[in-house]
Amino acid sequence: MTGPRDTWVNTTHDWAAEVDLEHLELVRRDPGRYAPGGVTHLVLEVVAYADDEAEAAGRRGSCTVASHPDGSVSVTDDGRGTDTRRDEHGRPVRKPVMATKDLRFFDGPPAVYLPDGAPRRGMSVVAALSEWLAHTNRRADGAWTQRYEHGIPVTDLVGHPGDGTTGTTVRFRPDPALTGVQAADLRRMLSAFGHLEVDVRTAD
Repeated sequence: MTGPRDTWVNTTHDWAAEVDLEHLELVRRDPGRYAPGGVTHLVLEVVAYADDEAEAAGRRGSCTVASHPDGSVSVTDDGRGTDTRRDEHGRPVRKPVMATKDLRFFDGPPAVYLPDGAPRRGMSVVAALSEWLAHTNRRADGAWTQRYEHGIPVTDLVGHPGDGTTGTTVRFRPDPALTGVQAADLRRMLSAFGHLEVDVRTAD
């Protein structure tokens, strides 16, 4: 789809807004509400999108969750990559999943719960409660990366050569105040996603 952003139909996010500062601040003020399980909950929020993608495609997808020596966590899936379109000037515009609210989970009472028993709120919770987050998506027509700090974009959408694959990688370093991951509990919860094979590993 191409053309003015304000003509694009909103499904999960508002295409016309690149960042919602009020929403991000709301999440940052109350991490106990929006990430009650700490880092484990943040991982589940990311993996839920990969599960959505696999379900929509009518297949079983794959996903890797990796912890890194710098304290960050990455989630990589083999889906189509985050929806990215061209505006009327030909510039790539990626669905603002990190810096704006997911309309499905913030405009009413909780309707979806994650395997930890907490309401699903969306990817913006992960971005808002992370010191930094890098979002890379690989699509059939290109690949792009953008970096955020506490949910606020600090770089433009940077294009780079594709590698012949599609999918999304979200790597984030959560706020140090959040409770860490218990690997056994995380593996058990991840097995509840019915459309994914999830590999949990420690990266070098």
